[in-house]
Amino acid sequence: MRMLKTVLAAVSLLVSPAMAQTQADPEAASGLAYRDQVVTQKHMVVAANPLAAEAGAAILAEGGSAADAMIATLLVLNVVEPQSSGIGGGAFALVYGPAGITSFDARETAPMGATAEMFLDGGERLPFFTAVASGRSIGVPGLVRLFEALHARHGVLRWTDLFAPAISLARDGFPVSPRLAGMLERFGSRFDGTPEAEVFLPGGVPLAEGMIWRQPELAETLEAIAAEGADAFYAGPLADAMVAAAARAPLPGTLSTADLADYRVIERPAVCHPYRGTRVCGMGPPSSGATTVGQILMLMDQFETDGMDLVDPGLWHLFAEASRLAYADRGRYLADADFVKVPVRGLLDPGYIGQRSRLIDPAAASTDKATAGEPPWREGRLHAPDLQEDLPGTTHVSVVDADGLAISLTASIETAFGSGRMAGGFLLNNQLTDFSFRPSNAEGQPIANRVEPGKRPRSSMSPTIVLQDGKPVILTGSPGGSRIPEYVAQSIVAILGHDADPSTAAAFPHVSQRNRGTVVIEPEMPDSLRQGLIAFGHELEEKPLTSGIGTILVAPDGTLRGGADPRREGRAAGQ
Repeated sequence: MRMLKTVLAAVSLLVSPAMAQTQADPEAASGLAYRDQVVTQKHMVVAANPLAAEAGAAILAEGGSAADAMIATLLVLNVVEPQSSGIGGGAFALVYGPAGITSFDARETAPMGATAEMFLDGGERLPFFTAVASGRSIGVPGLVRLFEALHARHGVLRWTDLFAPAISLARDGFPVSPRLAGMLERFGSRFDGTPEAEVFLPGGVPLAEGMIWRQPELAETLEAIAAEGADAFYAGPLADAMVAAAARAPLPGTLSTADLADYRVIERPAVCHPYRGTRVCGMGPPSSGATTVGQILMLMDQFETDGMDLVDPGLWHLFAEASRLAYADRGRYLADADFVKVPVRGLLDPGYIGQRSRLIDPAAASTDKATAGEPPWREGRLHAPDLQEDLPGTTHVSVVDADGLAISLTASIETAFGSGRMAGGFLLNNQLTDFSFRPSNAEGQPIANRVEPGKRPRSSMSPTIVLQDGKPVILTGSPGGSRIPEYVAQSIVAILGHDADPSTAAAFPHVSQRNRGTVVIEPEMPDSLRQGLIAFGHELEEKPLTSGIGTILVAPDGTLRGGADPRREGRAAGQ
């Protein structure tokens, strides 16, 4: 009981009208003020919202493990950042513990009633947001089963105590943050005419910054799961409510209680590769994270960059060219490896990387679209490219505890506010729109990421842990849709290649080349770097790239340095 009161007290200190004034402007990807890094000696949480970070840090301070803190943090994020993640979605977790590094796949699955043509109408693709707002977009959520798996493996505190901060905030309320208010201004019309409007648009008006928002139905749901465990989510009234929400018109889905009861988290080996004397480990299929981050970094490692500083145009020219090639392979090969053969070994094979690097001219930009290569161990048929986008409705948390347990976890409900449909006070995902809407190309060549019953859609989520001498030195990850691998790779380049601290690495303006022709840069890009990229022959497009990097750097003496992306409301917290 003392522990619970301490955690709630730590969270309540942040729940004041003044708190909202200190948070970053939601759309202020401009400015990119380099947020001060946090330095601690014992433990740390970096999360996308101050209330969530402090809740996790309070759990750690009371002797909780990184797994305990991760669960508490994500539950608070469901309350305060519902547009990005929650128990109606899924996640990937990378965990370093006494037995080494492993990963947990809690990606949503397609219901058993899903069909390859369910996002087609008369042979034509459904409009994207029509598909998003339908019951067909809703996959079987995995996050609550992941909580159960992490707690069973690494939990120290009582399961019920981990829910207390989120329940308190949901029941008693908290000030709506600038980012949540801004997202509702932008996307609130999606709720017009729906039962969810009374939650997000009370009186027909979007929730406003600073107002106290209470969510009693969500509090009741969290209390039920806290008291009865994960089974309370996957069976009984909550399961029935999710099925009913998915079955609503228009375009009802096929989610069933059997789909929910049958959901399983899968523990998979982490996918690791070398970079600058370290071993970078990430999430394998159905995530494209480890292979895409890996190819970008390994391709850059083929070139001499030690004489370049962080604002050298030559460095980011190489980054853009490497990303172009990596995304070509991603589009053709990456999908759920339980359904198609994904050549993970081949995509990260040093010989193949060396071969692909010869397609990069260090002095000039490519002028054509890259085609996928032919990596070794290319099991199975060659699939057609899939250009289906996954849009940002995602969050990332990094945690290290006093015993050295380290978890990097990226969670998502897909698009902002997911499917827009709620059950039990939480939003349901639209992750099935991450599948290719078409099962094959015009020539009948199959697309690896096509819809199949029980399959997990391809993802870009890239939770990452970098090891040196077998120990974690960096935990990082980001939201950001299909650009996530670029955001993560860029952060690692800045830290390992140019000695940037986590805050500087997170704030540095982004360069993005997803094999789409133009290189996208942020308006804050230094003019010398912008002009340098033009001189290499790149065609540039400027727009905000709202990443949400959350990084912990572990020094040789055990000191932890944390940095959060200034483009969102993230914070590092610990002691």
